[in-house]
Amino acid sequence: MKFYESLGLEPKLTIDSEDLKKRFYERSRQWHPDRFSRASSEEKLRSEEMTSMLNDAFRTLRDPVSRAEYFLRESGLELSKDAPPELLEEVFELNMALEELRGGDESARAQLVSAQQRFAGMLEEADRSLVEHYQRYDETPERAVLDQIRALLNRRKYVSNLVRDVEKELNVHAAN
Repeated sequence: MKFYESLGLEPKLTIDSEDLKKRFYERSRQWHPDRFSRASSEEKLRSEEMTSMLNDAFRTLRDPVSRAEYFLRESGLELSKDAPPELLEEVFELNMALEELRGGDESARAQLVSAQQRFAGMLEEADRSLVEHYQRYDETPERAVLDQIRALLNRRKYVSNLVRDVEKELNVHAAN
């Protein structure tokens, strides 16, 4: 897991953000291209590559969701693009309400605001559950826990997209 290695971290899902920041700044100073201005072209290139890697690693690992997605990918697990089955009915109703609002039916607004609040609550619950699962995996790295994390991330990603879509429509129609 090259992002963890580049920052000298053990691959874990739970990371101390201050330690991460400290390691990032230390290594960024160490590999900064200005320090290699008189170096060989190979050393300059290595400095640029390491700087890029460190930036990508920091950006990815500082966010718990992107960190977990990266961790899963590096572990050979991809996220699903399918809707979680337990949300299909709600998604159908939400899409109907979105179409009604787009068609000018303002009565759908209340249903969308309610759905937005419900989905935002789902996101908060998913985030809390992810933190618990991260800790559980770090204590006992079992594939079953990674599978649970993947399911939670799939659900979270899908719900996050729904929240974004509803907010966008409500904002578009609030401006009109």
